[in-house]
Amino acid sequence: MVPIVASPRLLSSMTGFARADGSNPLCSWTWEAKSVNAKGLDVRFRLGTGFDHLQGELRDRIQKQFSRGNISINLQTSWIRQTVFYNVNDHAIARLRVLIPDLSKAFPEATPPTIDGLLALKGVMEINDEQLNENTRACLDPDLIRDFETMLGQLHKNRLAEGAYLAKIIEEYLDQIDALRALAETLAETFPEIIKKRLLGQVRELVDEVPSLTEEKLAQEVALLMLRTDVREELDRIKAHLESARILLDDKCSVGRRLDFLCQEFNREANTLCSKSSHISLTQIGLDLKAKIEQMREQVQNIE
Repeated sequence: MVPIVASPRLLSSMTGFARADGSNPLCSWTWEAKSVNAKGLDVRFRLGTGFDHLQGELRDRIQKQFSRGNISINLQTSWIRQTVFYNVNDHAIARLRVLIPDLSKAFPEATPPTIDGLLALKGVMEINDEQLNENTRACLDPDLIRDFETMLGQLHKNRLAEGAYLAKIIEEYLDQIDALRALAETLAETFPEIIKKRLLGQVRELVDEVPSLTEEKLAQEVALLMLRTDVREELDRIKAHLESARILLDDKCSVGRRLDFLCQEFNREANTLCSKSSHISLTQIGLDLKAKIEQMREQVQNIE
């Protein structure tokens, strides 16, 4: 099995390709594996006639190394030494044993049938080329499985390499999201007084039209409106999600689903920020956040 080289980030992609060639005195073969994105682990085999008995063991070995991905396994074989097996059709022989005495009575002058003549009759002797019997399997299976493991190791290595590349891209998106969060936080600290003055002015205009509104009631309405436009809670949650995402990037386990869930949570907070924003600058930051989150999620969906 090919040794797996650990990368700084042990994130694994679901996309990859690997190939392994091998041979023995009976035949030569080529293993190929292709892996693409999937919600779970879906394995498909194309092994050719006579090799389906390997599927169970091969599937077990795949499940030990991979937890997600649509993996297609293809085996191509070419026989070096053609092995021919002869099978006698017992049913045909039994019928001949019944027919020969009757034919001998009907044609007494005819030469009695010989073994060679009987075996030459169509259907009596069946020839099966390249048939895998127990002895042939005993010679082939260990070598085939050995090279299959080599290919699996290479596929795992390639998926890790792709995962390390994706980890860098995701880290960049996390940094960009964090920068937008920090900018929104700065704006959110300066907006309250501006918003408060604007709201007071608008509400005072209403007071002139509705004299029954007291100063106390006015202050309560302004405080309620201020609370509805306060986005600091959403920004705090985005900060917490950023920390969780960075921890997951260092996790040695399958983290694709958890990262995808975090992307959904990021998007939820960005939507709330946009809906609560009362200033065009903060709204624009919210829209930029949504764009970055969606771009990051496209990469996350490649992660195992």
